Amino acid sequence: MLRIGNASGFYGDRFDAVREMLDGGPLDVLTGDYLAELTLLILGRDRLKDPRLGYAKTFLRQLEDTLGLARERGVRIVANAGGLNPASLADAVRELGERVGVPVRVGHVEGDDLTARHPGALTANAYLGGAGITACLAAGADVVVTGRVTDAALVTGPAAWWHGWGPGEYDRLAGAVVAGHVLECGTQATGGNYAFFTGHDVRRPGFPLAEIHPDGTAVVTKHPGTGGVVDTGTVTAQLLYETAGPRYAGPDVTARLDTARLTQDGPDRVRISGVRGEAPPPALKVGLNRLGGWRNEVVFVLTGLDIEAKARLVREQVEEALGERRPAEVRWELARTEHPDADTEERASALLRLVVRDQDAEKVGRAVSGAAIELALGSYPGFHVTAPPGKGAPYGVFEAAYTGAAGVPHTAVLPDGTRRAVPAPGVTLPLADLPEPPLPEPLPPGPVRRAPLGLVLGARSGDKGGDANVGVWARGEDAWRWLARELTVERLRELLPETAGLAVERHVLPNLRAVNFLVRGVLGEGVAAQARFDPQAKALGEWLRARHTDIPEALL
Repeated sequence: MLRIGNASGFYGDRFDAVREMLDGGPLDVLTGDYLAELTLLILGRDRLKDPRLGYAKTFLRQLEDTLGLARERGVRIVANAGGLNPASLADAVRELGERVGVPVRVGHVEGDDLTARHPGALTANAYLGGAGITACLAAGADVVVTGRVTDAALVTGPAAWWHGWGPGEYDRLAGAVVAGHVLECGTQATGGNYAFFTGHDVRRPGFPLAEIHPDGTAVVTKHPGTGGVVDTGTVTAQLLYETAGPRYAGPDVTARLDTARLTQDGPDRVRISGVRGEAPPPALKVGLNRLGGWRNEVVFVLTGLDIEAKARLVREQVEEALGERRPAEVRWELARTEHPDADTEERASALLRLVVRDQDAEKVGRAVSGAAIELALGSYPGFHVTAPPGKGAPYGVFEAAYTGAAGVPHTAVLPDGTRRAVPAPGVTLPLADLPEPPLPEPLPPGPVRRAPLGLVLGARSGDKGGDANVGVWARGEDAWRWLARELTVERLRELLPETAGLAVERHVLPNLRAVNFLVRGVLGEGVAAQARFDPQAKALGEWLRARHTDIPEALL
């Protein structure tokens, strides 16, 4: 059995987590996920300033006082902190080891950087699988750093090394993919960002680990005495996060999420079993980041009475002042956060948000800030803004492309410097839709009460480029029977008017008592473009849970 933990879900996660995981209990491998679409844009801008950079510098600082502890405990470390420059990070880890007196064997994985093939892109990185990690570990690496691999590859690579799995053992690899998807976002699997958090102490949830068995089954848990909770609800929530259909494609294997079964295996232990796998698709996803232009933002504070009239006045004034200097994109959003007869000024105030974007920095800079601030003494009563508007800032655009796996130079650089080419999968299977599974029997007719959906349903949402997913699950069989028939695409559009006019897919996952919605285009050009109030759709599911509908009284 492999005990594999996670100590980072993003670049900026809890700094002490590496030490906490090493101190907290036995582990064989400790992973860290530092990359996201936005992170690669940030690292790309770092690399523009200094070609030696482009990796997650936090990872090095975390190793300074934990490298010796990991060596003492026999824990291998695997992280994608190499970002755009895994070779430089590997060198830096070796230098760190020499400096702190802990000689360390370091391997790294490269070949994902395809920027040269995509003119105009700041970064272009293929999502590699775990085979390069497997090769580095098999060659004796204590630390393996990678560039852009899939998040789950941080688990599939070590699992294949530990258990000796070959590339065609799809069910075992798929089980590791599902476990890796649960671990990849750190404390989201242990009560963080959890819809039903009020019943648990989640002030400082512990980071998760998985016990992965030779047949690919896994138990998700956490170190004893750490905060948070691991139950079928927290694991379901994370399984639904940032996914689409029941086929979860990756470079090593396509995992069938519709086959996963979750069972409570004791306190803070959830067993994942039954996962089936299929040959991976022939193409790899490539994440492209480019600079999209310039943006600026002004937030006007509207206090007291006549909120709508105040918003209308300042909007008309700003639009007139912009005139021919008007940016290509101008968005206004009024957030009615004020309360009547409020006991504080802040609670009496609403926020009017102006966001502008253009290819010309001048059109979003002084032209906008001047138009706003010059109104300070001649606009609505109580005029002020949350912060002085600046010159504007560049924004990024994320796009997904695909390329044949055979044309990507996936390479494992072993601790002795040997470069080993990682072959593309010999067998592939193009993705295809699965037939819709049968729905459960409907609930018998009965009285209903108008109430928030979140009283009976959980949800978690997230970004997938310009798209967003909203996974919704039920905690009991009767609630599932109602959810499966009540929350259709049409009903979702009614409850979330922002999705009207957008393409929406619904996928039914009976084993998880869940439905998963993919909303196309709701995030525009992706998180870095910041085109929406919640640019990563983190709270889209919570908005859905707060919407009122007629719910059977038997469920309340």
